[in-house]
Amino acid sequence: MAKEHHYLTRLRWTGNRGAGTKDYRAYDRDHVLSAAGKPELPASADPSFRGNPQRYNPEELLVASLASCHMLWYLHLCSVNGVIVVDYEDAAEGVMEEAENGSGRFSSVVLRPVITVAAAGMCEKAMSLHHEANSYCFIANSVNFPVRHEPVVKVAEESS
Repeated sequence: MAKEHHYLTRLRWTGNRGAGTKDYRAYDRDHVLSAAGKPELPASADPSFRGNPQRYNPEELLVASLASCHMLWYLHLCSVNGVIVVDYEDAAEGVMEEAENGSGRFSSVVLRPVITVAAAGMCEKAMSLHHEANSYCFIANSVNFPVRHEPVVKVAEESS
């Protein structure tokens, strides 16, 4: 039997300027995301949709979730395959296509992780584990668009 995991989050709209949603321009898109025992995350709509540019938007959070999930699986797979990762950064990018009626959908996400490994002999395995990490990633397995990877693997400078 499959094991189920449940995730509870809370969302609180904070954008009522006094007139509620009386008019499309009468309210802010600001809201706060939270989960038990964790700091609140200030969120809004993308600035293109009248959102606050100083807050995270749902589209950024989706791209960040894909990057985070991939990294966590990748680090796990490296650890059990003898690849010592000493640094990992990703500059992920998502593309959303907006339709004429205002709806939209993501068409792709590209993860661009730059991984630093402890020794040159680990590079080939480090590169190959990205495909496997993608196949395990819960978030990547849940989206209906391609998640591509353009990894770079570097070797840590050896101490003199």
